[in-house]
Amino acid sequence: MSGLQCLASENIWFDKPRYDDAEKRFYEAQNGITPQPQQQQSSSHAAGDQELISRMKSLEVENNSLHKVVTDLRAALQKLESRVATLEKSPAAAPCAKAAPVQKVANGAKAEEEDDDDIDLFGSDDDDDEAERIKQERLDAYAAKKAKKPALIAKSSIILDVKPWDDETDMSKMEEHVRSVQMDGLLWGASKLVPVGYGIKKLQINCVVEDDKVGTDILEEEITKFEDFVQSVDVAAFNKI
Repeated sequence: MSGLQCLASENIWFDKPRYDDAEKRFYEAQNGITPQPQQQQSSSHAAGDQELISRMKSLEVENNSLHKVVTDLRAALQKLESRVATLEKSPAAAPCAKAAPVQKVANGAKAEEEDDDDIDLFGSDDDDDEAERIKQERLDAYAAKKAKKPALIAKSSIILDVKPWDDETDMSKMEEHVRSVQMDGLLWGASKLVPVGYGIKKLQINCVVEDDKVGTDILEEEITKFEDFVQSVDVAAFNKI
């Protein structure tokens, strides 16, 4: 008897693991138990498919953007090629532009030559006389204008203290005598009586004078002439206006 015939005559169950697995699944299905390994495998497959789909969508969006960029570049290149072709078709404009400065220089040289011709290197005496006459006329006009302009008159404001002899002096009469002093460039102003002491008051009077015409010495001299009323005259304040 051969070996194969010996094995065939033996009572051996070669498919037992498969049947055991089938039996196990049967009883699990009867009890409502779902095999965990298969569930995890299916969920991992689903996650892998979702990631693949998202990557495909991203690549599709990027591909569309690249297509748009390529289209814009082609349009810009076509515009540039058309402009270059237009410039190449009109080459006569450049020589004209270059020739213009030469003509301008030539005209400038010609004008300079004409100006040189007008210059008289040997000036005549008539031109000197004319220049001197114009200069003198301008000087005369300036002098006349300056003479018409009113000169600035220097003035000063003076406050005088006029003192009487005693308390019996009539101060009203004394002020009348002081104001009676009149001269060109003198203008009397406000006045008041200021107590000095022992019932005696002095007359404090303001006046405006032109410096070139009236001085403090003249005022003191004229006022002290009224000897019956005035004892002395002092300058209390002196300000330039």
